[in-house]
Amino acid sequence: MALNTARRTGRRGPRRFTTRDLAVLGVLLGIPLLLDVVVVWGPTLASVVLSFTSWDGIGDIEWVGTENYSNLFTGYPQFWPAARHNLLWLAFLGLGATPFGLLLAVLVDRGVRFSRFYQSTLYMPVVLSLAIVGFIAQLVFSRDQGALNAVLGNTENPTDWLGDPDLNLWMILLAAAWRHTGYVMILYLAGLKAVDPTLKEAAAIDGAGEAQTFFRVVLPTLRPVNVIVGVITVIEALRAFDIVYAVNKGRNGLELLSVLVTDNIIGEASRIGFGSAIAVVLLTVSLGFVVTYLVQEIRGERTR
Repeated sequence: MALNTARRTGRRGPRRFTTRDLAVLGVLLGIPLLLDVVVVWGPTLASVVLSFTSWDGIGDIEWVGTENYSNLFTGYPQFWPAARHNLLWLAFLGLGATPFGLLLAVLVDRGVRFSRFYQSTLYMPVVLSLAIVGFIAQLVFSRDQGALNAVLGNTENPTDWLGDPDLNLWMILLAAAWRHTGYVMILYLAGLKAVDPTLKEAAAIDGAGEAQTFFRVVLPTLRPVNVIVGVITVIEALRAFDIVYAVNKGRNGLELLSVLVTDNIIGEASRIGFGSAIAVVLLTVSLGFVVTYLVQEIRGERTR
């Protein structure tokens, strides 16, 4: 009786997955998960374990405990300058390039004349890798044949923009910010396009000026974009490697933690355990910034 009623009403119970469905789900979910474990988390955990060992990549692995970390913090003079440079990268991109990208996004969103041209031009550096940006920086800031010295007329006594350790880091930061600004601009521009126009109209009716409308109405609605931009900025600052390596292999004032990792692991010394300790420190700092930022943003979202 109940079966006939279910047939007449067309009701059906919950659909069960067939063997084929389970196989497809297993392939679609299993392969990306396997690749993530093999490519990302596998090497990460291996680096953590190797950081407590002494190994040259050929001989036997010797367990040394925290000796690598002790030598890193107290007996490796390149570490602290590289750490300061990474923090300087983070400050420069976070407090300079990111707000400037937001400003450009606001100007383009207002529909200024030739906004499409500006948008394409400012986004163009994003498609370039940081290594290519490093080569461009060499063409611009080179001492003898650089475009900047030619424009400034410093041909007789040219400034060594990339060779002077007091100047080269700032020149590379400008080149990196040139690329980062376009990326931030596109992200914020997409967020601004999604803002409800009625919110701006209501703020205008209440007598709010353009600045008040932006900071009190528009910017709070961009919180999801702020999270993305913040995480990307931290990652870009702490994983920077190719641009400084393309200029002078990350030496003479351009030292970064990523360069020290490479020099120790694949350099002549082949100190894989010591290089892994530097990589673990870089991973810890990166996760610390990212997790703290995400927790603060999630808490702020819950209180709204």
